[in-house]
Amino acid sequence: MAMDVHGRDLRYFLAVAEQLHFTRAAELLYVSQPALSKQIRALERQLGVPLFVRDRRAVTLTEAGAALLPHARAVLAAWEEGAQALRGVREDLVVGMSTSPGRGGLLPAIRSRFTEAHPGARTRLRQVGWEDPTAGLADGSSDVAFVWLPLAGADRFRWVVVATEPRLVALPAAHPLAARDRLAFTDLLDEPFLALPDTGPELRDYWLALDARSGRPPVVGAVIASADETYEALVDGLGICLVAAGNAPLLTRDGVVTRPVDGLAECRFALAWRADDHRPTVRAYARAASAVAGVATGAGAATGR
Repeated sequence: MAMDVHGRDLRYFLAVAEQLHFTRAAELLYVSQPALSKQIRALERQLGVPLFVRDRRAVTLTEAGAALLPHARAVLAAWEEGAQALRGVREDLVVGMSTSPGRGGLLPAIRSRFTEAHPGARTRLRQVGWEDPTAGLADGSSDVAFVWLPLAGADRFRWVVVATEPRLVALPAAHPLAARDRLAFTDLLDEPFLALPDTGPELRDYWLALDARSGRPPVVGAVIASADETYEALVDGLGICLVAAGNAPLLTRDGVVTRPVDGLAECRFALAWRADDHRPTVRAYARAASAVAGVATGAGAATGR
């Protein structure tokens, strides 16, 4: 039996086991119900046993699921105790990111202000896959994180917007629409789009521009989970995608171009942290980000909740 089960897998299992309802468990975890079901099925395949009996009326634990439940609780409780202990003693700050925050020297400027206030603290950057729209905040593996809004589970987090940028469209250089200097979003409605993983439905919907489609569903050509996957999917003609202006250089290599798009609101890039994390280093980093972005924490739309 494979034993390299991740903490996220156990959290997903525990939520379903305690709720005995996939939809309610997905809401508690801030993931989509299909993504949760997919993850549970993957865990069952990895363990080689079914954990739940599913039918139209109810979800129940199998014998194997009931046997695993107390051990999953113990493992997660022990991990949380360890994480809390580390938070209490370390000054180092883990900064999560799914997209590089290298926008006009943003990251060095924040680091400089932060280390001035906390000269004994160090920051460690942590790259997180696009499957986690919170860039490690949700599972505690990051202390603060650079994320795109909207943020899943917004009531659990606070944030300050550090950049506001237009959304461009990236498309193959050979695409007929690439001949135009500027496009209207209505020109793109029939095009297949590249979509983010469904583990973050709010962000996935945002980058598919559901808010600008007047109820017209998007056509998904492929699912992408990194900048390199996006570039390859574009070159292969699997679809087009929206991209923040600051991220356009990640995609505009041989065979891919970007164009301005009319009819779309600008996107917001933010520095976020957990609402219940009151450590001085976390708050100092947030203040540094606010200062560099030219806003004050607690200022209207700039700061989340």
